Amino acid sequence: MTQTTLHFVFTPSGAGCLIQALRKAGRDDLVIASFDDLSFGPINPSDSSLRAKWVENELGRTDWNDIGSGSERLWDEALFPDNRKVAWLSRRSAMEYAGFLEWLRRLGDAPCEVVDLTEVKVSHRPEHGPPRSPRLAMSVGTLHPDTIRNDTLWNLAEPLQIGARGRYLELWRQLRSENAPLRVIDGDRLVSAPISFFDSLLMSYVTDNWQKVSRVVGQALVSRMDDCVIQPGDTFLAARVNALVENGRLEIRGKSALEILLSEVRLPRAR
Repeated sequence: MTQTTLHFVFTPSGAGCLIQALRKAGRDDLVIASFDDLSFGPINPSDSSLRAKWVENELGRTDWNDIGSGSERLWDEALFPDNRKVAWLSRRSAMEYAGFLEWLRRLGDAPCEVVDLTEVKVSHRPEHGPPRSPRLAMSVGTLHPDTIRNDTLWNLAEPLQIGARGRYLELWRQLRSENAPLRVIDGDRLVSAPISFFDSLLMSYVTDNWQKVSRVVGQALVSRMDDCVIQPGDTFLAARVNALVENGRLEIRGKSALEILLSEVRLPRAR
């Protein structure tokens, strides 16, 4: 009997892109997504309710329990022994890297394959005109489905070797023992960081004039991608803007920085 192929993807956007690519290629492989972002919040113990409480207290989001529970299928499917398991990983994405490490921990000794996009370069082939210069894939979630399909990126899947598996598990054991509020990309490693890690970056984009929070957060996100890494997303950064307001380092106009399109911030005016 032919094995069912399960693709495990650690961002919702990545899962969506991969599903479209597979269907366009006429493949019916299953894609299972993680919705929780393990690059922030407590990771030891692995308790979605504890994470939801932390997110509510630190980030101001009250719906994280639903998001965390939506990832439970990811862990359950990982235990099915008769399926071919393929994990999509980029060590340039904090969310993907953390999600993969937790998935691997729960997988136990079961075999798996990995599509590692960390150093992979792709070329966009427009319908008209010459192909563009190759660029780093960065993450499956940043790729157009046609690029995934045309480059048949699923063919990059390779069995995870014992040595690499051990290094990944040891890294995650260390991060779980530290249980820091944040995990960020440092070179090709995932490291623990304080919750204030991105505060100075956010502050560098705030001026004396009112600006939409979406602009400040967007500039911070793009600056990290210019470094060829993807760090925690807009939810986390907008929550840190709220913390900077509470600490008196910023002024806000609007209800909350989490409403990034409606709220504005600026540097405090001298009194």
